Order: sequence, then C-alpha cells, then structure tokens
Amino acid sequence: MATEARPFHLVVLGASGFTGQFVAQEVAREQVVPEQGPRLPWAVAGRSREKLQRVLERAALKLGRPTLPSEVGIIICDITNPASLDEMAKQAAVVLNCVGPYRFYGEPVVKACIENGTSCIDICGEPQFLELMYWKYHEKAAEKGSYIIGSSGFDSIPADLGVIYTGNKMNGTLTAVESFLTLHSGPEGLCIHDGTWKSAVYGFGDQSNLKKLRNESNLKPVPIVGSKLKRRWPISYCRELNSYSIPFLGSDVSVVRRTQRYLLENLEQSPVQYAAYMTVGGITSVIKLMFAGLFFLFFVKFGIGRQLLIKFPWLFSFGYFSKQGPTQKQIDASSFTLTFFGQGYSQGFSPEKNKPNMRICTQVKGPEAGYVATSIAMVQAAMTLLNDISDLPKTGGVFTPGAAFSRTKLIDRLNQRGIEFSVISSSEV
Repeated sequence: MATEARPFHLVVLGASGFTGQFVAQEVAREQVVPEQGPRLPWAVAGRSREKLQRVLERAALKLGRPTLPSEVGIIICDITNPASLDEMAKQAAVVLNCVGPYRFYGEPVVKACIENGTSCIDICGEPQFLELMYWKYHEKAAEKGSYIIGSSGFDSIPADLGVIYTGNKMNGTLTAVESFLTLHSGPEGLCIHDGTWKSAVYGFGDQSNLKKLRNESNLKPVPIVGSKLKRRWPISYCRELNSYSIPFLGSDVSVVRRTQRYLLENLEQSPVQYAAYMTVGGITSVIKLMFAGLFFLFFVKFGIGRQLLIKFPWLFSFGYFSKQGPTQKQIDASSFTLTFFGQGYSQGFSPEKNKPNMRICTQVKGPEAGYVATSIAMVQAAMTLLNDISDLPKTGGVFTPGAAFSRTKLIDRLNQRGIEFSVISSSEV
C-alpha cells in the first residue's frame, strides 16, 4: 500500500451523499480508537466544498470533536472530470467510493485509481457492475498493485465472510449454506434511501446484459461437492426461524459464488454451494410483498415504467424506500440478523456417495444494515487493506471481499465494532 508518499491514507469520495455522510462519520470515529495509535490522515472528496464542510461540521457535533473540520482534508473533484479524479487518486492510498448507482458513476473512479496505483473500496450491490469491473480491469489492477474491492458494505461483507466463517468453524468440510436475513425495526418501521432503489430498478431493467456478460465470460462451472443444494420455492416456510422467506435479491449470491471460485482456483479450498433468502414474517407480509414484487417486475420492463418507479419510490415500495431516507429514530431502532445453516461432511467421511453428516448454524448480527453496518464494514475493510498487507492476495486485482480478506483479521475487527459473528450450534447428524 503506497501510504508513505501520499498525503492521505483514506479519502471518502461522495462524502456529502446520503451514505457518504455515515462513512465519513465512521472514519472520524475510527480515528479515536485508542489502539490505533497516531491518527491517520484522511480527506473527504466531492463536487461542493460547502457541502463537504457541512458534513464535517455535523460529524464534529455528533462525535463531540469540535476540531474535526480543521483536521480533515477536502478534495474537490467530479466524476465527469477525469483529470480531477486522477488528482484525487494521486493523493490517496485507499479511496472509499460512495458515489452510486455504480453502473453510471463507478467506472471512472476504478480507472483513475488503477492508473494511479491507488486501492479502491466500494459498497456496490450491483452484480453487473461488479462482474464487469473484474473482466475489464483485473489484470491491469494486478499490474499496478491496486486492490479494487467491490461490495464491501452490508452487501456483501456479512454474507461473504459469513460463509467463510461458517466453513472455518465446521469440524469437517462445509459443502452447502443457506442464509436467511432478518431485518428488525422499531415502532416507526424501516425505511431505505432511494439511491438503493434506483440501483435495483436499473439492475433489474438490464438483466439481459448481465446474462450476456456471464455467457461471454465462458467460465467452467464450479464443481459441486457432496449433495446438491435444493432451491426453495419463491415463497417458503423456514421452520427453524418460524417465518416465511423469499429469495434475497441483492448481490450476495453473485459475490459469494465469485469468492468460492477464487478460493478453489487460488487456494485449493473445497467450494461451497450457496443460496440467500430473506425472512418476511407472517402470511400478511407475504401477500403485501407479492403485490409489490409483481408491480415492480412489471414496471421495470419498460422505460416509462422505470421512470415512474424512480419518481415515486415511496408509492411503489409500499413506503419502504423514500427520497429522504430513514430518520435517526428509525436508524437507531433497526438491526439485522443473518443466519447461516450449513451442511457438510466430517473429516474422513466421503462426500462421493454419502449424504451430508454434519450440520452447523452460525449468525452475523449487527446494527442498522443500510447505513450503520455498511459504514462499519466499509471502513474496517479499508483499515484491513492498510494494516494486514501480508495477508492480502500477493498482487493487486479486482476482488470480492471474501477473496481479498479471507486470511486477514477483518472478522475480528468487525466483531470489535458491533458486527458480531458467532456459532449457534454445530453437530454430527
């Protein structure tokens, strides 16, 4: 990591955006952790000096650190101006990119970082962008020594590292995992900023290009070890969690599969099959979600439908997404639990013709998912990049979080910051 010659170890790009503000606050919080030693030099970056200044003033107020605004650098740059992005990248060891939707604004940042030997972390949940960046830039990033690590927020660090953690805790070979996400809310319910909604609208509207990209990549399928994991119905009942569930439509499955391929091809680890679901409670919630889902899938197919979805997120998402985002009360009262049910084989027991004879259940729990957990995950990923250099892949490249961080102390860092990994049960069947 080229930290010595650069004025800033971390630069938060898009710090005045909705999520960027939380990330900037989290970097400021990280600075006062006693065991970190001297404060790391960092900066915020974006188009408007006034807005960036206000973000730092709000963070100073929230953290009780009146001198904060004078301690943090401000870099003016614009996604549409490549020279300004180069200038920003030259000053940073790691850029934390919070400017989405990434399909429109992500590539110039990746390009500028690679060209200037800078590492970059994003919190993208858009499989098409993530996979495209790998095919376009992996070799160039490796050549330049840049680590480009996508999906390092709530999408998809808990899922990706959760599968690795489950495998590490099983006394045998893990072959398949199902995860179930449960979002908990307070009396005022859940709300998500419409930036996430926009990414979903554009992503689902462009599914054909993702399929095309995957077909052109011409990858051999990852081998299935042991029994094949059966897919659940689109609406199924999870007995263990006493709740109905639906498939989780974020980037988790895409990211975990890419990680498992990397671990097989580079570290010769046995690959794990993976499926992701989300609990939705009782039958009333199921019916409400079915209607919302049908509306969404119908409208997203047409240009005018996509415009309506983007213009009225609150209406089409039954109030879950809004242009204002969640209130502080909603954020404070929210949390998540991600439960993993794994199966596999004990040591010396052959997966060839036998059914799995081991079960394990693990959990990742944390604060509000979209902004608080995302900021913690992103900042701890950046700290891991800066501090665990000898445990990263030997050369740079475009990586998933699991591929980059499987041998680092990232899980320990997350545990210390309130995103907790634990084993619930483990047994031989």
